[in-house]
Amino acid sequence: LGPKGMDKMLVDSMGDVTITNDGVTILTEMDIDNPTAEMIVEVAETQEDEAGDGTTTAVAIAGELLKNAEELLDQDIHPTAIINGFHLASQEARSAVDEVSESVTPDDTELLQKVAETSMTGKSSELDKELLARLVVETVEAVTVEADDGSYVVDLQNANIETQTGRGTGESELLHGAVVDKDPVHDNMPSEFEHADILLLDEAIEIQETDVDTTVNVDSPDQLQQFLDQEEKELREKVQHIVDSGADVVFCQKGIDDMAQHYLAKEGILAVRRTKKSDIGFLRDVVGGAVVSDVTSVTEADLGHGSVRRDADDELFYVEGHGDEAHGVTLLLRGSTDHVVDEIERGVEDALDVVSTTVSDGRVVSGGGAIEVEVARKLRSYASTVDGREQLAVDAFADAVELVPRVLAGNAGLDSIDTLVNIREAHENGDVHAGLNVFTGDVEDTFDAGVVEPAHSKEQALSSAT
Repeated sequence: LGPKGMDKMLVDSMGDVTITNDGVTILTEMDIDNPTAEMIVEVAETQEDEAGDGTTTAVAIAGELLKNAEELLDQDIHPTAIINGFHLASQEARSAVDEVSESVTPDDTELLQKVAETSMTGKSSELDKELLARLVVETVEAVTVEADDGSYVVDLQNANIETQTGRGTGESELLHGAVVDKDPVHDNMPSEFEHADILLLDEAIEIQETDVDTTVNVDSPDQLQQFLDQEEKELREKVQHIVDSGADVVFCQKGIDDMAQHYLAKEGILAVRRTKKSDIGFLRDVVGGAVVSDVTSVTEADLGHGSVRRDADDELFYVEGHGDEAHGVTLLLRGSTDHVVDEIERGVEDALDVVSTTVSDGRVVSGGGAIEVEVARKLRSYASTVDGREQLAVDAFADAVELVPRVLAGNAGLDSIDTLVNIREAHENGDVHAGLNVFTGDVEDTFDAGVVEPAHSKEQALSSAT
């Protein structure tokens, strides 16, 4: 947990290695058969789906709540009283988060960048986090639309992430369009079009094979030649349909016959085969048009429009859409090796989720343990208004929430009790944004220092854990 939390190296039964400190990744990679542990994994997965980040926090608080509940059971407090107390505390804690949160709009680029940087801190993506955070915020802004009621909707379906090894992370970039990691099927094909009509094909440009095994007896070479001529004619016709439609570029999800490749190259058409299904779907968003399943029925209306260019060094196609229908951006992440790229991708995906959650929710809180200490302080004063043994459960909940600043301090090699006392003191004096700077060991205003987290993520972590 936290920027000083260590990465774990996990080796699965197949011998594949994952290096990460992302809570949900660690838990899903582990082989777990304990039913309670399974529920803890669910907490992490729910947190990942709903908030995108804060998985380690949610799991850590869940574990601490279990530990504190056990101590209450040892004091002969009935489970029902503990459950009621935790339930009351959870509601109070969530409203406390809302109370101290600050509002944010999609135009607050600087604040959103801080949210992205905070999410990446402590992960491999931290080294170039300023560049990556800027790219993440630009990506989210590119796919954000304002709804009729004035709220903002972020459609991450229109944002694609592609990775590439062998280059520095600092060379990552955001492209308005799609990136297709494929080669042209024929060397003689053109590689660039400024204004291309693009056909997306979900059918092989090959001879249809029969479904059943067929034997044909031929008496003379002429008959065999007729067979071959007929095949060639079929392929010519398929290619002719593409030519007649006016397509300049074909992205085909299936195979393309060698003979068809030759004809397409002769007609000056760029063709790419075995394009991933997900890429075809994304290309449809980028260039418009339809995905065609039958090449004989293709018309001009089915085509998308955009520019296509080939980067020979990276062996990538860059496809950008034209017109108002074009929407879709690709974040091209680069890194030195597969493990590095994988972990950067995980960090960036979390940051994308966090920033999009922040934009659609519109609230942020200060990090570095500040929000947890403030919530715990409010819970303790609320506990005195609760009757019966539930009061003890509310107090235990407050202690559990304070696990976060304790662990942040412990992971940074500081004394967790002294640190917690110092942060509490600052909060008692009215500084709601006081948290821990893990690099210096000082207590400071973490909101001003740029350690900012989405309020929704904190609320979700509290309710999932409870």
